[in-house]
Amino acid sequence: MAAISTINKPIETAEEYVQSLRDMKTEIWAFGEKVSNIPDHPLFIPHVNAVAKTYEMPFPVKSHLTGNTINRFNHIHQGPEDLVAKVKMLRALNQQTGCCIQRCAGMDALNATYIVTYEIDKKYGTNYHERFKKFMTYLQDYNLVTIGGMTDPKGDRSKKANQQKDPDIFLHVVEEREDGIIVRGAKAHLTGVSGAHELMVFPTENMKEDAKDYAVVFSCPVNTPGITYIFGRQTNDSRKLDTEYPIDQGNPKYACVGGECLAVFDNVFIPWEDVYMYKEYEFAGMFVEAFATAHRQNYGACKGGIADVLIGAVYGIAKVNGVERVGHVKDKIADMINLSETLYAGSIACSYEGHQTESGAWRADTMLANITKHNTTKFVYDINRIAHDLSGGLLATLPSEADLRHPEIGPLIERFLAGTDAMSTEDKMRLYRLVETLSGGTAAVESMHGAGSPQSQRIMMLRDAKLEQKLKFAQQLVGCRGCNGCDGCKQD
Repeated sequence: MAAISTINKPIETAEEYVQSLRDMKTEIWAFGEKVSNIPDHPLFIPHVNAVAKTYEMPFPVKSHLTGNTINRFNHIHQGPEDLVAKVKMLRALNQQTGCCIQRCAGMDALNATYIVTYEIDKKYGTNYHERFKKFMTYLQDYNLVTIGGMTDPKGDRSKKANQQKDPDIFLHVVEEREDGIIVRGAKAHLTGVSGAHELMVFPTENMKEDAKDYAVVFSCPVNTPGITYIFGRQTNDSRKLDTEYPIDQGNPKYACVGGECLAVFDNVFIPWEDVYMYKEYEFAGMFVEAFATAHRQNYGACKGGIADVLIGAVYGIAKVNGVERVGHVKDKIADMINLSETLYAGSIACSYEGHQTESGAWRADTMLANITKHNTTKFVYDINRIAHDLSGGLLATLPSEADLRHPEIGPLIERFLAGTDAMSTEDKMRLYRLVETLSGGTAAVESMHGAGSPQSQRIMMLRDAKLEQKLKFAQQLVGCRGCNGCDGCKQD
């Protein structure tokens, strides 16, 4: 196994975690420059801070592999209580940070790999599952952060992976060696590279035999030679570079979303012991579904937690504007609460309705997880719209903090943007910038496309909806001729 050479003892604190990133010296391209001092660079510090929160609030659980106490992000779910605990953990962390925690994709990739490697070994007699359990034990013992790399750039979306004009548009194996494989290609939208130790890579679509070289699952340290990371721009991200005026950043300590990157693999070596599927193409779809179900389970909790922060900020703005008791304002805040809690309820429901797989690990209910994520693609925009409505035009015309601090015009801002005695003009500006960050641009798009775009949820919803069974319910109820009766209406 390719262990991280600079980490030789368990990480126990947030401070030790940040230092581990300094020691790894992972490089990310951003704004035309290669950055290697990630934990100390203002563009990345907030993203690192968000992950560090998971060391401050580790939500400990007992490992089923070793019996040791571990961070829940490195846990394989052992029952519905674990699935529910995961949801509650995510909401609590998002309430504390107001942003993506960045560890969900890694956690979900670990659980998906645990489930699917067991199935592959059962069919082919391979030893992927045992390999993976060794990797899991390593993660747990050293308390490492793992991220997930699923989505390929896709290129011409009318064509499958092996049909692309550029064969590297989808990540694939280009060479086999006695000691491992060589991979080439790319993965897009990688959340959390700036704060990660390990990377899990797996397919993004169903595959047939002619695409078997693309059917690969593996892990590797994020600083593995041959991987180039290119940082994605976010709305107002250059404000993070102006450290003298943190108010304008909106959420200066944690920023927004997860600091996504494009990862390009240029003939990267992966030792066999870190490979958990290779050429078993018929299991690619199982990986996609297991991961997608786990990841979509999260969204009602994550976005519900962020919505809690946004609702609080909007309520504070209403108070400083003196309208918190006005009827229509109260009604709109109630609508925000209803939407947020409905999302959270979906995450809780799919957790309680989960089931045990043959591997022993538990997974959420696929239908309800997809419903939860699909609702997120709508409800978050509805919540944001109400936030914009109640915040008013100042959300778009607020002066900068530099103007607030200026000795000549600062007093004018203090005077003419003042509200009630509920808070100062400066604190009012802080809340407005927070609303701007939580409800605009990148954060909204992430709610739409993170864990899969809406159509991917509809496909799985329709697949699992048992429409013929529903038809028979209706036929039997009204006595349609040709109804198969009770035998045709039985639940699966």
